[in-house]
Amino acid sequence: MPIETFEFQVEARQLLQMMIHSIYSNKDVFLRELISNASDALDKLRLESLRDDKLREDVSDLHIGIEVDKERRTLTVRDNGIGMSHDEVVELIGTIANSGTAKFLKELKELKEAKDAAASEELIGQFGVGFYSSFMVADEVTLLTRRAGESRGTRWESSGEGTYTIETVDDAPQGTSVTLRLKPEDIEDQLFDYTSAWKIKEIVKRYSDFITWPIKMAAESTDTDADAGTDAGADADADAGADGGSGGPREAETINSMKALWARSKGEVTDDEYSELYKHISHDWNDPLETIRMQAEGTFEYQALLFIPSHPPQDLFMQGHKRGVQLYVKRVFIMDDCEALMPEYLRFIKGVVDAQDLSLNVSREILQQDRQIQLMHRRLVKKVLSTLKDMMSGSPERYATFWKEFGRVLKEGLLSDFENRDAILGVSSFASTQDKEGLTTLRQYVDRMKEGQQHIFYMTGESRSAIESSPHMEAFQAKGFEVLLLTDPVDEVWVQSVPEFDGKQLRSIAKGEVDLDTEEEKKEVEAEREKRQQEFAGLLTWMTTELSESVKEVRLSSRLTVSPACIVGDTHDVTPALENMYRAMGQEVPRIKRILELNPTHPLVTGLRKAHTERDADAERDADAGLAEAAELLYGMALLADGGELSDPSRFIKLMADRLERTL
Repeated sequence: MPIETFEFQVEARQLLQMMIHSIYSNKDVFLRELISNASDALDKLRLESLRDDKLREDVSDLHIGIEVDKERRTLTVRDNGIGMSHDEVVELIGTIANSGTAKFLKELKELKEAKDAAASEELIGQFGVGFYSSFMVADEVTLLTRRAGESRGTRWESSGEGTYTIETVDDAPQGTSVTLRLKPEDIEDQLFDYTSAWKIKEIVKRYSDFITWPIKMAAESTDTDADAGTDAGADADADAGADGGSGGPREAETINSMKALWARSKGEVTDDEYSELYKHISHDWNDPLETIRMQAEGTFEYQALLFIPSHPPQDLFMQGHKRGVQLYVKRVFIMDDCEALMPEYLRFIKGVVDAQDLSLNVSREILQQDRQIQLMHRRLVKKVLSTLKDMMSGSPERYATFWKEFGRVLKEGLLSDFENRDAILGVSSFASTQDKEGLTTLRQYVDRMKEGQQHIFYMTGESRSAIESSPHMEAFQAKGFEVLLLTDPVDEVWVQSVPEFDGKQLRSIAKGEVDLDTEEEKKEVEAEREKRQQEFAGLLTWMTTELSESVKEVRLSSRLTVSPACIVGDTHDVTPALENMYRAMGQEVPRIKRILELNPTHPLVTGLRKAHTERDADAERDADAGLAEAAELLYGMALLADGGELSDPSRFIKLMADRLERTL
């Protein structure tokens, strides 16, 4: 078959060049990535063999093999797993660019220019480069694979310089082998001799000891290599060479323990081992933020080992993001991303659940209805939320990291998980006028409430600064009432469905009427309010009629102290931002008219009232035209201050320009 040559996409080529030029100092992790991929392939073949009786592949000796050839300086990692078809090679190996690559490259370049090595490595870990980490240690990479059930295989080869080749071959064994033509050893650049058996064993022990499949490598004839930390065992290593080496083959030895960490007691496992299992499962290069262990015994037994990441993956908010934890049955892998075990709002959780009483051929459809799975789901969710509660009180710095990275996602649960709504509210934090920098919980807010205060006040908006400068805040700032500042898009939605916390109603300061006066203050200002209402009655009635196409009512405000006017909604109205969100999703939402509130003490409003009262009957038409324009301008300014959009911006600008011209 002819060899096809392809060019990498521009962004992929840039990323490969960064890999080749050592963007990640710990180059040992390339072997972890290759072993992790091989383990996944074995899991998939075992699973497919259970579900497909027609798949005539031998699964009696599934394993990962590591072979070295010191003379040719090659290292091969092979498995007899599921393998890949030609199309899968093109899709999964032939390209690397995705929707996050450009952003990743830009951020990485900025960090490199700032010489922030730690942040660079952290960013690389978030992006995840898997198979391509091979180019950190190899001048050339060859992949040979054949998918189980197919007769022909595929060879992929590249030096990472800009092109790769793909060829169909007839003699490929089932599974996948990745052969690296290694770069020369360079200790100063953390580039070790990866044909050395002791080095390979060291890496496997550190990163992949828990892999549930045997990792096999030809046994050495001497221990001096390991003892001396040199290449004294070069001949023994060469015997294991993928291409023959310099001697006869030796019996392979298994170099990993294959002990499932979730089945071992907590005292037997180190934090480093937990971290490596997390990295294997998540394909993240960073340590997890928190490790959660669970063991249920009795009529229904299962073990769980869950991890809270320290950073969100690139695709956390993208459509099609995979969620869920790995499901095992009696240590036999069943499926990745078991959605039935973890809700959408906890999609960042990674880990393993090993059940003792499920069927090995259980399907995703069956899982959705399985009573035991539903029971595990509820218990896992409660365990995660209780862990977050413990973090909040016992490890506030780690909780702050969690909330910064995943708080926006967790709040989605307030819309879907009614059973755990109180628990989610209890571990949620919000910006508040109480603290310019820190966050507050609802419990802390309630504990600080003024005597006689009945509501938890909040306001939604695009940013903290936009909310703080809103006219709606004026009375609350003047009287010292704390307001929660909600700026995440999900906040617009969940506040509509969460009526109260601890018996206190959540209330938007941009809706309904505001009454912040004490009983004594009400007695003092009641007469004044009635007087103002009578004085402004004519203006309010006239403006309500004049602006009827835009507003349903014009009334006096008790929430304004500085601004002349503001736009408010009725208590149960949908906010303008939520209206826009629904329309962006293609949902038809009826246009909602809102209320224009006037500040009766503002000179612009008192002047408008005076002009309306004293207009000259002989020039009534001209006066009405001028007043109508003034009312329209006042409404437009209030709408802009509320973050709204003018229906006719050019008319508003013309009216404003004409008014300014007449004042000069």
